Amino acid sequence: MNEEIELIIDSTEEAMQNAIKHLEKELIKIRAGKASPNMVSSVLVEYYGSKTPLNQVGNINTPDARTISIQPFEKSLIPEIEKGIMNANLGFNPMNNGESVIINVPPLTEERRRELAKQAKAVAEDAKVGVRNDRKNANNELKKLDLSEDMLKGAEADVQELTDKHITQIDDILKVKEKEIMTV
Repeated sequence: MNEEIELIIDSTEEAMQNAIKHLEKELIKIRAGKASPNMVSSVLVEYYGSKTPLNQVGNINTPDARTISIQPFEKSLIPEIEKGIMNANLGFNPMNNGESVIINVPPLTEERRRELAKQAKAVAEDAKVGVRNDRKNANNELKKLDLSEDMLKGAEADVQELTDKHITQIDDILKVKEKEIMTV
């Protein structure tokens, strides 16, 4: 009987961990004011007559938090890369120094930071809902087993402890992301 309880609790913990992994993936997508190579991932460059993704015609780096640097594999591509960035309509103004294309990323406005923080909170709330659903499913599975009242209460307490631990973990991850977003 205890093996069945352990199985349910283990699978519940795994499901809750997956909710946290999903949260972390979603939060990476939310821009936090720092320059990132992902910001220019949608840019296409005219290369020998065909549209080619920017990362296939040059190296994309972020030398600091406000700059994206694109080092083309062929210097003759610099004007095409600049044109591709302008055509992508990302709000960036590319410059070149004869060797590479440089993009200065403007800082986020206070209003935009608040919107992004709200978005992060919504994603975290979704993760919490997922964890609570996992708790509900585990408790339903435990009730299906033919357990004594004391064993059932103990197992449900273990599931609640897991839930509390994961909810706290989600709150901590959110605090870090909010701080990152709101830091100018």
